[in-house]
Amino acid sequence: MSGAIVIGAGHNGLVAGLSLARAGRAVTIVEKRGVVGGLCAATEIHPGYRVPGLLHDTTGVRRPVVAALGLSRYGLQFEDEAPSVLAAHSQHKGVVLHANAARSRDELEALHKGDGDGYAAWRAFLSRVRGFVARVLNERPPQMKPSSLAELWKLGVTGLALRRLGNADMLELLRVAPMCAADWLHEYFNDPLPSAALAAPAVTGAFLGPWAAGSAASVLLYECVRGAEVKGGPAALIESLREAFEAAGGTIRLEAEVARILVARGAVSGVQLADGSTLEAPLVLATCDPKRALLELLEPGALPLRVEEQIGVVRMRGTTAKVNLALDGQLAFRGREGERHARAVVADDVDDIERAFDAVKYRGCSKKPHLDVSVPSVRDASLAPSGKDVVSILAHFVPHDLEGGWSDAAREGFGDAVVEVLESVAPGTKGLIRAREVLGPADIEARYGLSGGHIHHGEHALDQLLFMRPTPALARYATPIAGLYLGGSGSHPSGGVTCQPGALAAQAILEG
Repeated sequence: MSGAIVIGAGHNGLVAGLSLARAGRAVTIVEKRGVVGGLCAATEIHPGYRVPGLLHDTTGVRRPVVAALGLSRYGLQFEDEAPSVLAAHSQHKGVVLHANAARSRDELEALHKGDGDGYAAWRAFLSRVRGFVARVLNERPPQMKPSSLAELWKLGVTGLALRRLGNADMLELLRVAPMCAADWLHEYFNDPLPSAALAAPAVTGAFLGPWAAGSAASVLLYECVRGAEVKGGPAALIESLREAFEAAGGTIRLEAEVARILVARGAVSGVQLADGSTLEAPLVLATCDPKRALLELLEPGALPLRVEEQIGVVRMRGTTAKVNLALDGQLAFRGREGERHARAVVADDVDDIERAFDAVKYRGCSKKPHLDVSVPSVRDASLAPSGKDVVSILAHFVPHDLEGGWSDAAREGFGDAVVEVLESVAPGTKGLIRAREVLGPADIEARYGLSGGHIHHGEHALDQLLFMRPTPALARYATPIAGLYLGGSGSHPSGGVTCQPGALAAQAILEG
């Protein structure tokens, strides 16, 4: 009998499996696809051109998790500093936003007098609250109804940490969280471009625009855990985790789709695979999305009706498409010929982003989508032939349930719209495209098994973040079925490439 079964060989599944294996458990990871990595698996889109993951942002990977797992012994390294982001513009050269505000001052002041000071003030506030916010995100959710002195103490310590921010920052944090990102950022900037670029994280994995209440919280949470990227991107993270897991004695079974989580007398007993075979184990950790785990893989009635109802209303409306480009040359942004930029955000102002979201509400695709652009070949030249680039684009907004469906014509039409927007900030790009891959939310669901095609296993919204994720009753990773746990991006602290949900789920299992 295997000691533990982990469903899903994405980064959270590998982190959790490695943590359990290091603790002496016999762990088997089962993966539906034929490759390890989930959303972080590398993909060759054209001979010689590789994209290191559907998700390309590794700035949220937690260094304490990496250190605790000893991944440096397996080649994992970080870049020297947090990456800069080019806020590209369709009419001028835009502005480069650095984590160190002083490095962006001249360009921001040239854009609009006073915006350099505004950016410095914004970064200063984030640096003061970063410790508290990171602590909340990096710890297991507290027991909201403490049943022991230890649980009561932990809840009190969290409250005390908030109070130690001081009156001004504590009140500002409480004021900002429910705000819309646009209003918050407009308090610091006169020119609309930096506000648009900094609001971008608020709309990734969310069914809302930057003018929606609560979108500021997403910006805040993203910025307070952002650090240096992993060298080699998501694929390098996966390779180090895979090597470490197998070195710890773990087993990975690919093309092993789970058809059913088996339950006997209120406790998990293993899984049944799609080929009819079964694996027995008293512990199952599901890192697929919570709807798939609890509503599709369990027999109806296995959970209390109240829990089924709560999971049933968790919102997973995918609004992100992925467009990968193989270029017969290097991507050059307007006014920045000769410069190399690994990351860029494309939206002239927050109203452009809001208008892009408007189309999704009516099951349509935006004709001017908001783009989160990564050029991984800037840092890793091996991903493309010499002198050429591979480009990874997360494009917002598109509906999973597109009116008329995601036909080939609809898919290519949206791909054309993405290229037109990129062309507006990087003239000449269209003529360099050798190959293109377009994945709408329905394609992402089919390839990766994500409910609703949602890249974060559930929308980022005030009622689906922090201690509410995926539901208040399931926020501490355990389920009402003994031995069954959740540990994917649908759990606290949320989606993206962080490693934290898997690490915290394993901690919950080992500490009981």
